[in-house]
Amino acid sequence: MKNPLFISFEGLEGSGKSTQVGLLASRLREEKKEIVVVREPGGTRIGELIRDITNGRQNVDLTAVSESYLMAASRAQLVREIIKPALKNGKIVIADRFIDSSLAYQGYGRDLGEETIWKLNNLAIDKVIPSVTFFLDVTPKIGFARRNETVKIDRLDLQQQDFYERVYNGYKILPEKYKERIIVIDSSKSIEEVSQKIWSIIKEKF
Repeated sequence: MKNPLFISFEGLEGSGKSTQVGLLASRLREEKKEIVVVREPGGTRIGELIRDITNGRQNVDLTAVSESYLMAASRAQLVREIIKPALKNGKIVIADRFIDSSLAYQGYGRDLGEETIWKLNNLAIDKVIPSVTFFLDVTPKIGFARRNETVKIDRLDLQQQDFYERVYNGYKILPEKYKERIIVIDSSKSIEEVSQKIWSIIKEKF
């Protein structure tokens, strides 16, 4: 497997991202690889403070533009503090969300447009793009049915249904535009099936 390698996971709430991130990280560690796992927003001290704002239920008045800038700010800190140094040292980075989340949630969900979000994030990502992105594909209905069983409600859970439909539609568009990077995984299947599919792709590609 070649280094450096940057893997990101994308999907709606309840798609199984965090679970699959953990499973892949464990499997790579079994292969004696050095792994750094990060999440967005968050992953750094500054990023976690931003996460408290973007996800806090009390911040329902946070505007779409402010949300977009906060996500980019968290990403800028994460890239410079964690991701770039790790990749430079030959470590594998696995991210629970990255730039595609902003494209889907703010670009499509908030109707700000994909081009606007790219312009806003160009400085933030500092030319760092994932080697491969797994989009864990589940519909909003399935995702929230899963999520409501296990997770406390945050600000994003309070959005209207049509917001998540726009996000999901955006997520479906992105793999068509970035075929060389984004791989769609049917995440309605069992955790084990999804994990095995991801692992087989990682072995084949890298």
